[in-house]
Amino acid sequence: MGNPWWREAVVYEIYVRSFADASGDGVGDLAGVRQRLPYLAELGVDAIWLTPFYRSPMADGGYDVADHRDVDPLFGTLDDFDAMVADAHALGLRVIVDIVPNHSSSAHAWFQAARRGEGRERYIFRDGGELPPNDWQSVFGGPAWTRLPDGQWYLHLFDSAQPDFNWRNPEVHAEFLDVLRFWLDRGVDGFRIDVAMGLYKAEGLPDTPVERQAFRTESPIWGQPEVHEVYRQWRKVLDSYDGDRMAVGEVWTDSIEDLALYLRPDELHQSFNFAWMEAPWSPTAFRTVIDDTMAIGASPTWVLSNHDVVRHVTRYGEGLPYSTTGLARARAALLTMLALPGSAYLYQGEELGLPEVTDLPPEARQDPIFARSEGKVPGRDGCRVPLPWSGTAAPYGFSPAGVAPWLPQPIEWAALTAGRQASDPESTLSFYRRALQARRVLRGSLPARITWLDSPEGALFFTRGPLTCAVNCGFNPVRLPPHDRVLIASAPLSDDMLPPDTAAWLHRS
Repeated sequence: MGNPWWREAVVYEIYVRSFADASGDGVGDLAGVRQRLPYLAELGVDAIWLTPFYRSPMADGGYDVADHRDVDPLFGTLDDFDAMVADAHALGLRVIVDIVPNHSSSAHAWFQAARRGEGRERYIFRDGGELPPNDWQSVFGGPAWTRLPDGQWYLHLFDSAQPDFNWRNPEVHAEFLDVLRFWLDRGVDGFRIDVAMGLYKAEGLPDTPVERQAFRTESPIWGQPEVHEVYRQWRKVLDSYDGDRMAVGEVWTDSIEDLALYLRPDELHQSFNFAWMEAPWSPTAFRTVIDDTMAIGASPTWVLSNHDVVRHVTRYGEGLPYSTTGLARARAALLTMLALPGSAYLYQGEELGLPEVTDLPPEARQDPIFARSEGKVPGRDGCRVPLPWSGTAAPYGFSPAGVAPWLPQPIEWAALTAGRQASDPESTLSFYRRALQARRVLRGSLPARITWLDSPEGALFFTRGPLTCAVNCGFNPVRLPPHDRVLIASAPLSDDMLPPDTAAWLHRS
């Protein structure tokens, strides 16, 4: 019996609002995703992960869900979803959807009833007088409590339009088990669990110092032990369906031991490896993360960007959006990541080398972080600008000509469109296609472990069966390790030397 599909999959995250607009309203939609599925199949990914497309007032880009069993009209209909899934499966692509169990929208029928004083036990309500019940702060800035006119306060660890569920209420458990089955019955292959370490809060909701309110193991807000029983129940549901259905958790924690708890054999299949995403451009940092990740013993994941963080081209370029250094490092990091055992998660647009958009005008920004911080924190809109598909001017084929996308696209993106890059063998898109193809050819024959090689200063070399991966994070060229031939490199090599900010895959018999 072979490995389940997700163990070595390359998964492509689609931020639905910014992928492709088929309806012509300036916002991406499910029909747009369906139209572009052949592009993703040609890119060489195995699966897609869709950010929330459910009914929502869009206070937080759809992560404020008002109805977990329907498609928001902004994105289409359930029929559009079913057609997209059918086409994806026909192309050999699996479909993962987001599920948001920590909170709902304040427009959810349950919370509307709670406003009227009915069913408040489904959420976390407390008496608090003139002051909030405790000192907890929202992840998005400001207090984590909002007071209703009748004097009671409700908890929202994110925006005030995102009240937290009370997972100590069995009704909440039953609701989400039913939601899982609803989408599994429609053919989805897995779930990405938003804020998977949230859900439960410590009994008594104690005050806690600000530093312990961050995503930490020792916190009354995150990572409570009761959360694991939720995922044991969910795992039983997933295992009751055929086709290796899976779940991957968004688990932010400061402890590799804590992360491992979510990945026990009867809980989640995978969890995002944010330590890899946060690692600086350093061979020491990379090796530490790889060693820690492999020590867990579960199916590893690797990710460089997503819809919540600054794009890694810009991170690696010291914050400069159009840095050649940043792009070179991004390409090298991809090759390093794809050489590792486990699955890799890509974020839409990274295959085009898209940088963070750092100069969005304030009036265009829509992230609640920007509003709640009174403009002090730019928020996440800069990594969510709609993709450039074709043409020489906005909207670059994202929307029909003349329709402005929901976030403005930079003029510099005319050089980065998918159409322009597809015909250029040296482009980042062409490089991604070659790298994913090389991985697909090799992955069935590679062991699940790596072996470190002695590496020159600034570099990191490892083998995985016949594959050797070499990455140079230093400032000077280094000699490549012994090999028969070069399989692929992120930049040109010369005289058996590996330039700075470059990675290569080598074959050795």
